[in-house]
Amino acid sequence: MTVRIELEQDPIVRVEAEEGETILASLLRAGVDFPHDCQAGNCGTCKCELVSGEITELPYSEFALDQEERARDLILACRSQAWSDCVVRPLEPDDQIVHPSRIMQCTVAAIEPLTHNICALKLKIKSGGPYIFSAGQYAQLEFAPGLAGYFSMANRPVDPVLEFHVRREPHQGATEYVHSRLQAGDSVTVKGPAGLAYLRASHQGPILAVAGGSALAPLRSIIESALLSDPARAIELYFGVRSERDVFGEARLQHLAAKHPNFKFHVVLSEETRQGRRHALVSEAIEQDRPALANVKAYIAGPRAMVDAVAAYLRRAGLSERDLHCDALQVARVAA
Repeated sequence: MTVRIELEQDPIVRVEAEEGETILASLLRAGVDFPHDCQAGNCGTCKCELVSGEITELPYSEFALDQEERARDLILACRSQAWSDCVVRPLEPDDQIVHPSRIMQCTVAAIEPLTHNICALKLKIKSGGPYIFSAGQYAQLEFAPGLAGYFSMANRPVDPVLEFHVRREPHQGATEYVHSRLQAGDSVTVKGPAGLAYLRASHQGPILAVAGGSALAPLRSIIESALLSDPARAIELYFGVRSERDVFGEARLQHLAAKHPNFKFHVVLSEETRQGRRHALVSEAIEQDRPALANVKAYIAGPRAMVDAVAAYLRRAGLSERDLHCDALQVARVAA
């Protein structure tokens, strides 16, 4: 019995495959020029998006396809056996960016309080660079043996000093260490970059950015990088926090808005009513405003509940999955 493999591109390609044949094998047998290399699940070159269909995945390396990518329905064509008609979508060039992994020794340049429980940690690279990353990605920071956590870069990739926003979490030893013991001049090991919710540089359309608490960091990197490359880019930011004391970085956002009339931002408070502030959940504020989504890329970072709620609304409003780029932070990722 045969099944059909449809490659969703322009023009659409359809090929016949035997049940249990890998998607890559069926495409290559039909003469389709599809990206591939090792054919053993180790390189990730044949990565694509499974739009529909039933498959069985053969063993592969997590270096080639990690958990974040699996959550986005990405598969390896060389390790995916088709058991029904399948539709797969090639990745856009921006979805295939892989930066060299670095292990860098850094020195604490400054630790600056941002709110009652969030600080800005600024690091200078001593060795192991250069550090090349895409705006919106994160790194692992190790402060002492057994004390490490994942934090997003708040700086732009072109900036010489790395900046991370660290929220103090009562049961997360690394964040306690940063807030209570780390000092200027101390050494920190930085490993990275990682993360898929990064700025798609080839997209020139509007950006909808949504941040929760300390997850403003990767969104700031994305926004400022996008405005650097295109000062006229239309960007709208929703920044959600619990109360007024959790708001930070507003002066910087106001400066950006004054410099770029095309950049707009909204501070939304979920647990406090204050004159001049929006009082709602971020997802509710966006649904009330119903921002235009034509040609929009949405970047969302924050606690999982917030990310899921915002993403769910945007899907209902018609935004395609490939235009949603989400970083749902857990406690280990220093969630808001």
